[in-house]
Amino acid sequence: MAMSSTNKKANRELLAPHSHELEFGGVFGALFVTVSVPLTMYYLTFGCNADMGCSAWLPLSNASGFWSYAKKQFLDSFQDPVAWGLYYSWYLYCVVAWYVIPGDWVQGLPLRTGEKLSYKINALKTGALALGIALAIIAIKGPASFTLLYDHFPGLLSAAFVNSIVQAIYVYVGSFRGDKLLALGGNSGNVLFDWFIGRELNPRIGSFDIKTFNELRPGLLLWVLIDISCACHQWTTFGRLSDSMALVTLFHAWYTIDSLIHESTIFSQMDITTDGFGFMLSVGDLAWLPFTYCLQARYLAFHPVDLGLLGILAVLAVQFVGYYIFRTANVEKNEFRHGRNPKRLDFMTTSSGRKLLTSGWWGRSRHPNYFGDWIMAWAWCLPCGFSTPIPYFYVIYFAVLLWHRQLRDDDACRKKYGNDWDVYCRLVPYRIIPYVY
Repeated sequence: MAMSSTNKKANRELLAPHSHELEFGGVFGALFVTVSVPLTMYYLTFGCNADMGCSAWLPLSNASGFWSYAKKQFLDSFQDPVAWGLYYSWYLYCVVAWYVIPGDWVQGLPLRTGEKLSYKINALKTGALALGIALAIIAIKGPASFTLLYDHFPGLLSAAFVNSIVQAIYVYVGSFRGDKLLALGGNSGNVLFDWFIGRELNPRIGSFDIKTFNELRPGLLLWVLIDISCACHQWTTFGRLSDSMALVTLFHAWYTIDSLIHESTIFSQMDITTDGFGFMLSVGDLAWLPFTYCLQARYLAFHPVDLGLLGILAVLAVQFVGYYIFRTANVEKNEFRHGRNPKRLDFMTTSSGRKLLTSGWWGRSRHPNYFGDWIMAWAWCLPCGFSTPIPYFYVIYFAVLLWHRQLRDDDACRKKYGNDWDVYCRLVPYRIIPYVY
C-alpha cells in the first residue's frame, strides 16, 4: 500500500527536519573555519621545523623568506609520491583491519527514530597490530628506518587533507540519496554550511560507519606513529632520546590507548549522537588531529629539551592529576548512565524521569572531564620548555574547543530538560573548572 501524503510528510519531518538554528556562527562561521583550519595546519608545518626554526615572530621577522619557503613546500607536498603512497596505504590498512580483525558488535544509543545502530569494536586490536609492526621495524632495522613519517610530513598532511575533503563531498552528495536520517543542525539548505557541519547523521556503506571509523582509527593512530617517527628522527640526529621527547610520546600514546580501550564510550559523545559527518569532523579526525596534535613531538625532534629529574616529576604530576580527574569523572558518568551507582552519588530527577548527577566530580562542575582533559594538555606542552610559545598552541586551542563544546552541551541540555536544567545549574553552578568557571 502506498504511503499517504500525510505519512510521507511526517516521515520527512522526522528524518530530515529543516535546520533553523545554525551553529558555529552560521554560514560565515563555517566559511571562517573551513579557511582557517588548513591555513593553521600548514602554518604550523612550515613555520615550526628544522629549516625555519619555531619563532612566533617568523612571518614578521623574515616575511619574504618564510612565504617563499612555505609556497615551495606546499607545492612540493602535492608532488611527493612517497608521502601519498604511505598515507593511503595506511588508510587502506585501517579499513581492511576493520573488516578482517575480529571484534564485538555493540549497539549505540537510540536515534530519534527509535532505531539503534550496531558498531564493530576492534580499534584497540587495529592499533596494537600497527604499533607492533612499527616497533618491530625499529627493533630490527634501527630508528633511522622509521623517520619516513617525519621526513615526509608536509606530503602526508596534504594527502590527509585531500582525503578529508573528498570524504566530506562524498557523504554530502550521498545524503540526498534515499530517505536518510539527517542531523538536526545539518539541513539548512545552504550548501556550504551543510557540507561543513555534516548533513547526514550516520553515513554508512553497509555496516561500515564512516563517522565512528574515522573518529578512532586513521587519524588517532597515525598521531602516535608520527610521534614515534619524530622520536626516531631525534635519536638519529642527536644520538639520544631526550626525556622530554620520551614523556610527550608516552603521554600521547597513553591517551590514545586509553581512548581505544574505552572505544564504546564514544557512542554517547556529541560528535556521534548529534553532529552529522561533514568537513568539520572529516578534517578534524583525518588531518587536524594527527598533524597538529603531534606539534610538540615535531618541535622536540629538532630542538631537544632536557627536563632533569625535578622537571620530569613535575610534568608527570600534572599528567597524573589531569588523567585522574578525566578518567574518574568519565567512569562516574558511564556507570550512572548504565544504572550503576557504586559511590552512591547524589542526583536529581527531572520531570521527564531522567537523572542528573549532582555530587562526585559531576557535583563540582558540569564538565569535569573537560577540566581533566585540559590539565593533561598542559602536561603535553610543558616538556617543550619556554623558548617559544608555538608548542603551546595546543593548550590554547584546546581551551577554546572545550569552552565552545561546553556551550553547545549546555544549550542542548537546556532544550532537552527545560526548566529542570536551570534547577540543575543552580545545584552545579560551575561549568568546567570547579570554583573558577
